[in-house]
Amino acid sequence: MTVLQDLPTATGGRDRRRTELARFLKACRARVTPEDVGLPPGLRRRTPGLRREEVAQLAGVGVTWYTWLEQGRPINASEQVLLAVARALRLDGTERQHLFRLAGLAPSPLAQPAPPELSPSIQVILDSLVPLPAAVSNTRFDVLSFNQPYRSLFGTELMRPSHGVFFNSLWCMLTTPSCCNPCENPDETLPRMVAVLRSAYGKHVGEPAWEAHVQRLSARSELFRELWARQEVAPPKTLLRIFRHPVLGVVRLNATYLTMPGVPECYIVVYVPESPDDRELVERLNSLPPGGWRHTCEA
Repeated sequence: MTVLQDLPTATGGRDRRRTELARFLKACRARVTPEDVGLPPGLRRRTPGLRREEVAQLAGVGVTWYTWLEQGRPINASEQVLLAVARALRLDGTERQHLFRLAGLAPSPLAQPAPPELSPSIQVILDSLVPLPAAVSNTRFDVLSFNQPYRSLFGTELMRPSHGVFFNSLWCMLTTPSCCNPCENPDETLPRMVAVLRSAYGKHVGEPAWEAHVQRLSARSELFRELWARQEVAPPKTLLRIFRHPVLGVVRLNATYLTMPGVPECYIVVYVPESPDDRELVERLNSLPPGGWRHTCEA
């Protein structure tokens, strides 16, 4: 009985997706001109953009099949065919993801958006938060941008991306020896960070980059394997982080997460002092050079 009651809702959801798919394809087709894809402009074009038969030709699919797809009819579309349609319509990574979801398919790794490009104004915002340490991080804990106090807090000079590899704060917490680890409260911090990672992982199961990231952490850290096996999930939220700095000593900071609507799955994390004493220590961070650890996070 429960299954029968749920069927109309599921069917309604599929119908709604097909309607949205039809509208999306029409809008994308209208944005692409024949000149954009190397076709002659032709005559008597009553509507802007490509014709359906031109999209079908570029994608290597039948005109009838593509027409039915754009009309929202209940037809099956494979990953390869959708990628061909996406190329014909010159869709970017985010648009490809949207296309796959509307078609009822898990996004292909080839349909994933490129790494986010941060506006220069983001760095201006981070720098304006000085003396508070602040950084932009994604849901894998890759640090995409940061200010001077943040770099001094982690005591390292090697935080700029190299060959697409970013400094990763979770990797730092898990792999740096306790003698030189900047995290003073790992029992509270690490379970929460791994739970946030698993929550985000649920959107990316099967994607090569995410699977490789989890495998690297699992291979390197027994603690990560233990925490990952708990299957705990959590959203990013304010968390007390206790750091041990080689010059300042122990600093207690509340990691506060601010969402970035224009940059999917990224957020600004700002470290707010827990007490006036911590505030005094933080104000000294900006004047300190990076480095000072005997064992850096990148090792």
